[in-house]
Amino acid sequence: MRIRLLTLMFLGLALPAFAGTAPPGGARPVLAPAFTLPTRDGSSVSLDSLRGKVVFVDFWASWCAPCRKSFPWLATLHERYAPKGLRIVAINLDKKSAAAYAFLDGSPAPFVIAFDPDGKTPEAYKVVAMPSSFLISPTGTVLYSHAGFDPKEKEVIEKLIQQECSQ
Repeated sequence: MRIRLLTLMFLGLALPAFAGTAPPGGARPVLAPAFTLPTRDGSSVSLDSLRGKVVFVDFWASWCAPCRKSFPWLATLHERYAPKGLRIVAINLDKKSAAAYAFLDGSPAPFVIAFDPDGKTPEAYKVVAMPSSFLISPTGTVLYSHAGFDPKEKEVIEKLIQQECSQ
């Protein structure tokens, strides 16, 4: 899985299946794949348990340089929008949790960190680059997705979060 992700990330050959904003007009919304994963505090998190909340799911790994740039922004999103209902779940894909914990020592995360070393969740989300992010509505549909970390996309994502959290 890691070799596949690295290859696609560097070659830039694909985008996630959910890329872009929600389906236009008459298209049917895409339901976000369910997951239940262990967290760093020893509990677990499931997408079903977050139903009714706006959820930002971010797939990351310790070896991902753009992930180091995205984590401070995710912390800012958490600070601004958690009181309004946003939940951030950052799903780590490292095979060994020690690498993830070393990353987190340098990039504190006030949001939920989950672990999926087997890579089943990114397969369900059709992740092809790191990081990959998915904004999920309170009803569980994918509102937006993005592969990589592009600071230019922050404004678009934040507007969607503001819109969803104010409903």
